[in-house]
Amino acid sequence: MKYRYLYIVLLMLLLFPSCYEETRLFVETDFNFTVQDNNQTSPVWVEFENKTTGADFYQWTFEGGEPSSSNKKNPGTVTYVEAGNYTIKLEAWNSTERNEKELTIRVDSAVTIDFDMDILINDFAPAEVKITNNTQGASSFLWKFENGVPAESTEQFPANVLFNREGTHTISLTVNNGSKTFDLSKTIELKVPISVDFNIEPSFDDFDYEVPFTAALNNRSTSALTYQWSAPGGTINNSTDENTEINFTVPGTYTVTLTVSNEKETKSLSKELVLKTNSNLYTLQDVRFGIKQAEETVGCFYSLLNRKSLRKNEINTSNGNTIDLVFFGLNDTFARCYFVSPDDVITSGFDVISSAATTYFINKTEDTLLSFTNTDFLTMNTDDKLHLLDIRGAAQPVSWFTNLLSPRLVLFETASGIKGAIYIKAFVSAGEQSYILTDIKVQKQKR
Repeated sequence: MKYRYLYIVLLMLLLFPSCYEETRLFVETDFNFTVQDNNQTSPVWVEFENKTTGADFYQWTFEGGEPSSSNKKNPGTVTYVEAGNYTIKLEAWNSTERNEKELTIRVDSAVTIDFDMDILINDFAPAEVKITNNTQGASSFLWKFENGVPAESTEQFPANVLFNREGTHTISLTVNNGSKTFDLSKTIELKVPISVDFNIEPSFDDFDYEVPFTAALNNRSTSALTYQWSAPGGTINNSTDENTEINFTVPGTYTVTLTVSNEKETKSLSKELVLKTNSNLYTLQDVRFGIKQAEETVGCFYSLLNRKSLRKNEINTSNGNTIDLVFFGLNDTFARCYFVSPDDVITSGFDVISSAATTYFINKTEDTLLSFTNTDFLTMNTDDKLHLLDIRGAAQPVSWFTNLLSPRLVLFETASGIKGAIYIKAFVSAGEQSYILTDIKVQKQKR
């Protein structure tokens, strides 16, 4: 009986071989993956789609991933932290069939972009800048240097960059790790290049460039750190100060030189100075004295010490003693004009001047025996003629003049013995703003 059943089974297999083939189930292993946010820069999160057919069992292997394996049909999200190329393998099978598939995923390194800039020596243009690249994880580099030499570089560690111009300059770095681009920009600020310049500003009493002569040396250089003044024949207070003072005692032509440096560049500039022999005579040009009605606008008062015209409201208790010359003009017809001593202005309708001193005037030289003409005034280049005049002895306290004679001379001597001459070159009629226009020559010092 036993052999009979065996015979029947063998007969069926021989007669119907296709029955076994029809019960076999094929396995087709397939899958794909999606990188989250399409970002392949570490860390990378990967999701999988299992498209396998015919399988009952699965084994995933994730090289370099977390987790490293799974036996689920859909394994969920796998994380890749380290950069590199990794194999993903899926094995699928059933009771009769086994198949597998492999794919490779690329994980790019995480990028930290950063760089430092160091301006060498100092921040005066031109300046050389050292670039230190601190970027991590990038595989390509593009530097751009605004206004720099060179203008750009693809080196990971670029050479020093030269910036010739002052101002703000942008340094930009663009890097890539194979899938993503990162950018960073920084700026540097450079000061103007070195330049050398200076002014020679005479002291208040030395505007005529006569010896003895003192002047301020006013530095107008830019971007300099050290200074060196020189002037053969002159005396400089401190030759390495940024600004200083210089003195000369002998007339002549001198050269003043300033040399400046800022550790990168050195520049020099020279200026010529011509000094004259001391004439002991100041020449003051185009000094205006207003008529009485113009004492608050044009001004009727003048200080020889300060070489300044003053209006009525500018006179106070601290400057009254500096006023030497006061002009009285009756009106714009100039029918009655004269200079009056500052300590006697109340007799001419002016307010009393505090601490006023006496000045002696000769308002009409033609009424005296003094020999001093318009030509003498115009040609006078020393105080010799003034020195010989006895102005105080010939003073005329009540004398006055009109505009019928022009130009006209008025002589004066201050309380301290300083002598001078007022040359009236024009009577300007302008209503209540009328004035006389004068030049004045006056001794610097009594002798």
